[in-house]
Amino acid sequence: MVTDTSADVAAAQASVYRRMTPEERVRIASEMSEAARQIAVEGIRSRHPQYTDDDVLSALFRAIHGDELFRLAWPHRPLLVA
Repeated sequence: MVTDTSADVAAAQASVYRRMTPEERVRIASEMSEAARQIAVEGIRSRHPQYTDDDVLSALFRAIHGDELFRLAWPHRPLLVA
């Protein structure tokens, strides 16, 4: 449930989404996902300026996938904090 948008605006937005093709909705979802990833990366960089580019990606992947999966995928990488 959206809490920062009025009911009228949320209804108008939903109406726009319903008129889109599936391809358009996928494109928008992909763009939103990429934007969220960039925001997360910049947050990690601002909190940990000493991290290398690889460190930032490791911290992001750990935050997204959790310790168990991160450890399975990258067993030799350090568990860096996001």
